[in-house]
Amino acid sequence: MTQKEALEILKMGHSAFITGAAGSGKTYLLNEYIKFLRQAGVSIGITASTGIAATHMGGVTIHSWSGLGIKDNLNRYELQDLLEKPYLKKRFDEVRVLIIDEVSMMHHFRLDLIDQICRAFKKNDESFGGLQVILCGDFFQLPPVSRYGEPPARFAYHSDIWENMGIRVCYLEEQHRQSDKKYLEILNAIRDNTVTADILGQLQSRFEKKTAHAEPTKLYSHNVNVDAENERELSKIPGDLLIYNMSHHGRRPLIEMLEKSCLAPVALRLKKGARVMFVKNNFEEGYVNGTVGIVEYCSEYKIRVKTNSGILIDVEPATWMIEEDGVAKASITQYPLRLAWAITVHKSQGMSLDAAVIDLSQSFEKGMGYVALSRVRSLAGLSLLGLNEMALKIDDEVMQYDKRFREQSAEHASWLKNQFPEDKDELKNDFLARVGGTAKPAKAKEKKASTISETKRLLKDGLSIKEIAKARGMAWGTVVSHLERLKKSKVGSDLSIVQREIERGRLEQIKKAILSTKKENGEYRLSPVRNILGDDFSFDEIRLARLLVD
Repeated sequence: MTQKEALEILKMGHSAFITGAAGSGKTYLLNEYIKFLRQAGVSIGITASTGIAATHMGGVTIHSWSGLGIKDNLNRYELQDLLEKPYLKKRFDEVRVLIIDEVSMMHHFRLDLIDQICRAFKKNDESFGGLQVILCGDFFQLPPVSRYGEPPARFAYHSDIWENMGIRVCYLEEQHRQSDKKYLEILNAIRDNTVTADILGQLQSRFEKKTAHAEPTKLYSHNVNVDAENERELSKIPGDLLIYNMSHHGRRPLIEMLEKSCLAPVALRLKKGARVMFVKNNFEEGYVNGTVGIVEYCSEYKIRVKTNSGILIDVEPATWMIEEDGVAKASITQYPLRLAWAITVHKSQGMSLDAAVIDLSQSFEKGMGYVALSRVRSLAGLSLLGLNEMALKIDDEVMQYDKRFREQSAEHASWLKNQFPEDKDELKNDFLARVGGTAKPAKAKEKKASTISETKRLLKDGLSIKEIAKARGMAWGTVVSHLERLKKSKVGSDLSIVQREIERGRLEQIKKAILSTKKENGEYRLSPVRNILGDDFSFDEIRLARLLVD
């Protein structure tokens, strides 16, 4: 599916799961949709499972936004306590669309808890209280991590709500980060678990090779290596060392939570000439999370950084806080910088790097190698320091689910293709009206009614689907879409024509397979039926037979 198609599905008001390979433009798509909603005056909850991902969109963590915090369960007293918080009540009263980025790093049980909170505040039993929910992420990337005492970590698709929220899967197939076809083949081979000796050889050819960039970022699997590398490089620079200590206010447990989620160090150690990275978005000042530069000047009260793009920025301290009822319960203040000769693979998620030196000799998590390698734009920009057996492994379960997501995305892309432009416009306007946005006047509803009624008339005259398509100058699939709408509208159309389109024995086989699967949102999905029947049966046949099953 293309970004354009996915954006159209979102604008029609469908809850969706945006996924795709690293560099396919998932965050860009989210930002485009956010811009569209803001222009229409729609209230949005912009969140992510991690603070790093949230800053890419100017949002907050889903834990903070929902009021859930660090809890791994909610009893009725705790839920009631949330419902009585005025600032949360105001937030949920206003919000109409909820975006959760990096859902791959979110525990399955927490997604169910967010659903529970949304239903309680919205006072209805629809999924997420009737909000349009946009989940975004790639399960090939790093999984959620359980803290001590938490239930075992499982991916979000294991949540109870996942199969019952009616999401459209939008699997983005375009590539916007890597233009190097050879390197893209390597990354796809890792993702598909088809790494050959040739692929491995191409990676090994980059062991300790120099990159085209003089100072590439170094990626390590462990913090201890990152800290050691940054301190080693800092010590090479002559001049006075300055230390900027983080200030804090509030309860110690909340401060500690803020410190752990914040990328700025508690003690920022700098010298003139140090390589640094901004760790917060500040569009007005000209930097975003991940902007890299060199310290041009630093004193006790002033830091000036020249970014790689040549912008000079006088850096001001930034504040991170936890609010309740509009009051800061805890806050930390620090310059939004960290040393940037090296970062961890975890912290690199979402970044695009022209060049990187990557050490995967201590990889400890499936998907870690894919995340690290996919940050780099080309093979020439890669220098490998090490590669262990775990580095190129991919979770088998993730591969199974990924196949399913691709099939669902293909179904939803096909569905979109068969919608009339006026139907799409009507859905978009209806959605905007429903969520309090500014909708354009609906276009010619009469046209939609007449075009379906014309198909109905030809159907009544006994024409086959192929004959109707030819008579009306339409695609076969468009006529079938009309039949599906006629069935859903329950206007009493005779769909016995379908029985003439499929050989009787095959029709009975398909109907039996359909009835053996589970309905999702009032409809039988095509992919599970095809999996039962095998490749000898086409999606078109199954789609037709579905018209005859109640």
